[in-house]
Amino acid sequence: MAKDNNNIKSKKQTIINRYGFIVFLFLAVFITILVYIVRIMFVEGEQWRALGVKETIKKDREIKPNRGNIYAVDGRLLATSEPLYGVYMDFMAEGIRKDTLMKYVGDLSVALAKKYPDRNATQYKNLILNGWDLSRRELAEIERIKASGSDKKFRPKSRYIRLIKRDVNYVELKELRTYPFLNQRSNRTGMIVEERSMRAKPFGRLAGRTIGSIYKDMEKGGASGIELKYDSILRGKPGVKSRQKIQGRWLDVVEVPAEDGWDVKTTIDVDIQDITEKALYSKLAETGAESGTAIIMEVATGEIKAISNLDRISEGVYAEGNPNAFSYMSEPGSTFKTLSIMIALEDGVVTPDEKFHVGTGLYQYGGRTIRDHYWRHGVDKGDLTVAQGIQISSNIVVAKTILKGYEKNPERYVQRLYETGITKKIDWDVPLQGKEGTAIIRHPSDKSNYWSRTTLPWMSFGYETQVPPIYMLMFYNGIANGGKMIKPFITKAFMHDGKIEQEFTTEVINPSLCSPKTLAEIQQMLVGVINEGTGKFVGSKSFQIAGKTGTAMIASEGRYGSGYYVSFCGYFPAEKPLYTCFVGIRRPKGVPSGGLMPGGVFKEIAEQVYSRNVYMAPAVCKPDTTLLMTPYVKNGLKKNLELVLNELKLPYVQPQSDAEWVTASPTINNIDIRKNVIENGLVPDVKGMGARDALFLMEKVGLRVRITGYGKVMSQSIPAGSRIVKGSLISLELK
Repeated sequence: MAKDNNNIKSKKQTIINRYGFIVFLFLAVFITILVYIVRIMFVEGEQWRALGVKETIKKDREIKPNRGNIYAVDGRLLATSEPLYGVYMDFMAEGIRKDTLMKYVGDLSVALAKKYPDRNATQYKNLILNGWDLSRRELAEIERIKASGSDKKFRPKSRYIRLIKRDVNYVELKELRTYPFLNQRSNRTGMIVEERSMRAKPFGRLAGRTIGSIYKDMEKGGASGIELKYDSILRGKPGVKSRQKIQGRWLDVVEVPAEDGWDVKTTIDVDIQDITEKALYSKLAETGAESGTAIIMEVATGEIKAISNLDRISEGVYAEGNPNAFSYMSEPGSTFKTLSIMIALEDGVVTPDEKFHVGTGLYQYGGRTIRDHYWRHGVDKGDLTVAQGIQISSNIVVAKTILKGYEKNPERYVQRLYETGITKKIDWDVPLQGKEGTAIIRHPSDKSNYWSRTTLPWMSFGYETQVPPIYMLMFYNGIANGGKMIKPFITKAFMHDGKIEQEFTTEVINPSLCSPKTLAEIQQMLVGVINEGTGKFVGSKSFQIAGKTGTAMIASEGRYGSGYYVSFCGYFPAEKPLYTCFVGIRRPKGVPSGGLMPGGVFKEIAEQVYSRNVYMAPAVCKPDTTLLMTPYVKNGLKKNLELVLNELKLPYVQPQSDAEWVTASPTINNIDIRKNVIENGLVPDVKGMGARDALFLMEKVGLRVRITGYGKVMSQSIPAGSRIVKGSLISLELK
């Protein structure tokens, strides 16, 4: 019995010892854990907290603001920012599986080739499979480097392989996410989307030089035009965000929101701008000129409705280049005569009826010969009045007028020019360099610029001065505006969230150029130029135009003879002026003529712009029974053509067979629509189409397109029916 009790006690003691050991062990583990907790919290706390933030939070990431838009006067977009997306594949993504990839790669490649035909299905499949194989080799290389204990840095190429060659828009991106394999979560497909912004111009090259451009890297901002002038207004202010990892997903947390750029509303009228550019382009191409400019502004407000600056980039091809309206720092020629005669009339030097002898058009003064444009004809015109001198643009009449009044006091003449405001320094709406956008008229007291005896008479008819087109436009607009000369401007307002924050109004440069009497005399002379003088070609049967022609020799290296600068400046309708317009053409081929060349552009602009403002009572409007032909219709998509013809209730003959693309030929009674056969692998015939349809069709068959001109396609560099070589460049000429 005692022995049993001892055994029981022994077993209890053993159990107690074992229990104590376990308790001690747990206590030791607890104390160790507690020590580590304290160590982690207080000793290594900062280090671990920093590591946690590093792994779960990415701070101070920039939020790019949206660049402001540029609008036309009626609210139509001239420039806006469009988000684009680069599409890449990360073949090392954690969720990507080989069996899933192999299952869908064929269908995915077919879908991609159909949407983006710059690669075929086999090429897309090879791109994806090669990317996968590359990622496996690179993973093996990474493991090898780790196993070797090397600290060599290895950057895998398979983490960022471009899937689509070009950037895609948002609609395309959404469609891509519906394709086989890509319709899964991004961590399972490895698809990476990189967003960037591109500046888009809905009206293409329209007013391109004035609107301007931005750098390819949008963060650099504006590069030219309004984009550069108001870059600080348009660009906005960036914000700050952090990225935080929550339940395995990265979420953006905005700390400081970005401030989007303000919008700029311009005075540009898209329709008038289109009219102006087409008219100028056509005349430059016809005359083979070096460059040209055309500006049209509203008389009462000074708002520039259109401004075109075209430079020749190749034979017969012109594009927006230099700001010619401001940078033509050359002698203006005969358009300057109006300014000289106005000053002489105002000072009482002459009257419009006072006569001067011009003879055969040659006049010697100070050892130099002043010539009128008819001097080679040998015709003796005898005496001409001041008014007649302006009408036929007589250098001799203007020179003798100014010599009569200011020969002994040239300072008075130059000072009177300054007083008109023609040389006032003005801050324009476009960025300029050097002396661009300033008018330079020499002064007799300027010792740095020698004033000779012949400077005064030659200055009187537009030489030995530098007056860019924008200043001549401003002066002639003052004549049209009752003598009040105002600043031409392009920027109408700054807007934010659709609200006007700052609005620009008319700025008066000179409230009164001259007395009402002198103004009326000048206005009558400018009408006479059109009705009786050098501007007869500019005259319109629909309304009265007033203006002045100009022809000046261009000086180069101190000598004249490097071509001509021809111009025309005027306003319409003369009785109640609405618009003032300046047209200048530099170095045209052939016989230079201010009336035929720039005057022709002016007339076309004026008649088309005027017709937009004509109102006739319904009772007066009657159909023209002399019109036998139906309206001209461009070739293009059948469904679009039928929609327009049905809406206008115009008769047409449909093609016998089903057709997607058609040609349209107007006849006496209807429009004959025929199928335009588009054969696979052959270059389509796009002649007669508009730019949009032609561009779509050519890019659809895999060609790169370059478009020149406006209107309809007149020629294509690769003949229709030729075998297509994908990626080839085809030039389309529009007229």
